[in-house]
Amino acid sequence: MKIKIFLGIAFWSLLLLAGCNRDDISFESPTQLLRFSTDTVFCDTVYNQMRSETYAVKVYNREDKDVLIPRIALEGGSGSLYRINVDGKVGTSFENVALRRKDSLYVFVEIAPIANAPEAIAEDKVVFNTPAGEQKVTLFSVVQDAEYFIKTDTNPNIISENTTWTKDKVKVIFGDLTVAEGKTLTMEKGTKVYFRKNSGMNFAKNSILDVKGALGDEVIFRGDRSDTKYDTLPANWNGIKMEEDTELKMNYARLFGGNVGLQLKKNTAEINNSIIHTFQNVGIYGIHSNLTMNNVVMNNCGETDIAIAGSGNYNLNYCTIANYWDLNSSMSAMGIFASNTWENEAGELEAGAVVLNVNNSIIYGDMPDMISFTNNPNGTPISYSFNSSLLKFTTNSGLAVGSSNIANEDPKFQNYFTQKMNLRVKADSPAKGKGTNSTGITASDIVGNPRGAQPTIGAYQ
Repeated sequence: MKIKIFLGIAFWSLLLLAGCNRDDISFESPTQLLRFSTDTVFCDTVYNQMRSETYAVKVYNREDKDVLIPRIALEGGSGSLYRINVDGKVGTSFENVALRRKDSLYVFVEIAPIANAPEAIAEDKVVFNTPAGEQKVTLFSVVQDAEYFIKTDTNPNIISENTTWTKDKVKVIFGDLTVAEGKTLTMEKGTKVYFRKNSGMNFAKNSILDVKGALGDEVIFRGDRSDTKYDTLPANWNGIKMEEDTELKMNYARLFGGNVGLQLKKNTAEINNSIIHTFQNVGIYGIHSNLTMNNVVMNNCGETDIAIAGSGNYNLNYCTIANYWDLNSSMSAMGIFASNTWENEAGELEAGAVVLNVNNSIIYGDMPDMISFTNNPNGTPISYSFNSSLLKFTTNSGLAVGSSNIANEDPKFQNYFTQKMNLRVKADSPAKGKGTNSTGITASDIVGNPRGAQPTIGAYQ
């Protein structure tokens, strides 16, 4: 018992001494230059009237003494688009900032611009003044002008007239944006459409989405966090829903980073020269629809790249349907899943006839069966044909393909990882020179290369 009492007294005595030592700290002026975790902070591309995420710069005191930094300030002063946080306080200038020996502190940075120009560069510097010398950390960001579409209790967020979007302003959508019945939304080349979390677009009956991108000037659909790390993360926005009797015409578009990229229901769609990747559930979900895809690249969708339900005609020509999803191993990560039934919103089972034609296309990925069909006896058995395509499947799939196809051979993609996604095939790929001659839109590949007399299977020549 005496030992326990003695140890307890000793413990509290040490705490008391430690507290006294903290009170007696003597901070001196630095005699050496400070060290930083980086000399330049590249902030996310931001839009007028919106704050960026917060970035951190770590400041190190390598001296064997506690120092007092006389001044840390933004060079641009109170007129700067940036704000910094030092030791828990927000502002543009701070004096006598304490930093313990061999210790570090964080300077947090964010930008909240108002830009009048379509695009501008925002640059400033965090200045550290000490007797050892003046040091600077550069802050850099691209600022784009933006137009906002915000759904509220008093604003249903509806486009009620025929409308054309151009690339002069980024379109930022909060909540759902709806294109009214019978109206057309045209997106010219270079248009950028960014969505906040849990946001999307709905196209009411008989409306039209006409996407007119161009090679090198694609129309972009993505979440509003444009830091490059978000290029490879799903579930940043919901998706685009096309309702009954709508029409989708899409050329040179890029869609990525959401939940379901395109949901088609009882409508007609043609997608050309486009890239769709990194969706939490499905890249394209077709319900009782008619879809034609030419020179389309897909990858990295949790459940499947393409889901087909109920009925409809689906034609894939010179497409690369890859799936190397690696974010959740419990998900099926298929290339194509098709069912001849669909359970509607009322819980009723709708059956029909699905017709799937795949020509000169690659369907490949990590899963043993990249193609799966579910035939309900209440519907017409799925009709399918594969021609001059490279496919991955097992005997358990029940898939029967003709002799013109290549089964279960690695297409040898250049790089299928989404971070540096390059689904061109290598020179020794089995897909090289195995396609059939093509005319019309598929006479050239997705990047405009002519296919010639010996076309390569897939979207890239």
